[in-house]
Amino acid sequence: MAGKLYIVPTPVGNLEDMTIRAVNVLKEADLILAEDTRTSSVLLKHYDIHGRLESHHKFNEHKTSEMIKERILQGLNVALVSDAGTPGVSDPGFLLVRTCAAEGIEVQTLPGATACIPAIVSSGLPCDRFCFEGFLPVKKGRQTRLKELSTEPRTMIFYESPYRLVKTLEQLAEAFGPERECSVAREISKLHEEHRRGSLADVAAWYKEHEPKGEIVLIVAGAPSKKHRKDDDED
Repeated sequence: MAGKLYIVPTPVGNLEDMTIRAVNVLKEADLILAEDTRTSSVLLKHYDIHGRLESHHKFNEHKTSEMIKERILQGLNVALVSDAGTPGVSDPGFLLVRTCAAEGIEVQTLPGATACIPAIVSSGLPCDRFCFEGFLPVKKGRQTRLKELSTEPRTMIFYESPYRLVKTLEQLAEAFGPERECSVAREISKLHEEHRRGSLADVAAWYKEHEPKGEIVLIVAGAPSKKHRKDDDED
């Protein structure tokens, strides 16, 4: 009888954000796949989890996904974790899930920690409809994507490196307009969590003077509706 694949979210900051179910699944799994075994070992030790641990990351997932699938078909229950948050969301996991799903293997994804939802809820920007963009292209296609997103009406979620944050804010201000509202969430669920809200221009200026550090989630307001733009023009 085939086993199951469990996708297990792990804390993005505070270790207490781990759910009881996630701990139990990891304790009972025959095999735990980790993006970085050194990072995951800290979490497993904290919760007294001693299961077998193997690497599964973006550099080997094309090679290992088929092998993992075969082991699940042979009866192993496998749990996948990333360094932080939910696997598959800007982290390895999609390829393994697709491989197992295509084979008819049961895939159970546990609800749990992710950085993007706390960031958008805390932003003060509309979160009834939003789009997740992850990381923008670093070079090729970047300007094209910014132009496409300039008319996106939904609130947008981006992940960004602290080293590129100011440049990204300035490019967004140029593409979307400097007054477009945004919020930068930094170090979510960690000791130095910070939320900086304002216009793209103002937030860019702030971080020019205050070097950002840590994990960054950038929330940007959607484009105003045509009606709002028309009202502004009339004013």
